[in-house]
Amino acid sequence: MKIGLYFGSFNPIHIAHLIIANHILNETELKKIWFIVSPQNPFKSSANLLSEYHRLHLVRLATEDDTRILVSDIEFGLAKPSFTINTLTYLEEKYPQHEFGIIIGSDSFQNFHKWKNYETITKNFPIYVYKRNGFEIENNLNADLHILKAPSLDLSATQIRNQIKEGKSIRYMVPDKVLEEIEKGGYYKK
Repeated sequence: MKIGLYFGSFNPIHIAHLIIANHILNETELKKIWFIVSPQNPFKSSANLLSEYHRLHLVRLATEDDTRILVSDIEFGLAKPSFTINTLTYLEEKYPQHEFGIIIGSDSFQNFHKWKNYETITKNFPIYVYKRNGFEIENNLNADLHILKAPSLDLSATQIRNQIKEGKSIRYMVPDKVLEEIEKGGYYKK
């Protein structure tokens, strides 16, 4: 089965993540998307990160009614920070019956050459890149790129965390179940 791996901190997951996943499932040959919750992205500070278990729970709440999506904690048991090549190697060994591809935004693709063993990734895995405003896509890496014009929302987890800190509503930015859990847990208030 062809599976798209959507890596991220998901701090927190929001509707733009879900819209992109749905679009990719509708417009590509991918049959499922696995949300890979990263405990620690090597390019991001861990200072503002909610516990990986809370983030995993929020992603599960957001996607629990969609059978096309699986939420994975696979990186929780791997070395930190979370390097994509290590996760891909592990998944290929554990699930040889599947074909994996990577889902990323054009902003992340611009920095792909900085990823650990990016040459191995581009040689062995298709990359599904969704366009983000202000970030053009140039395939200087000879990657197997699938460029998608996913619906564009100018929404970020940073923006959502800031709204919460300022006591502002994040309704409609995150699924209702995620909003309820964030409020119940008092997440991102500090």
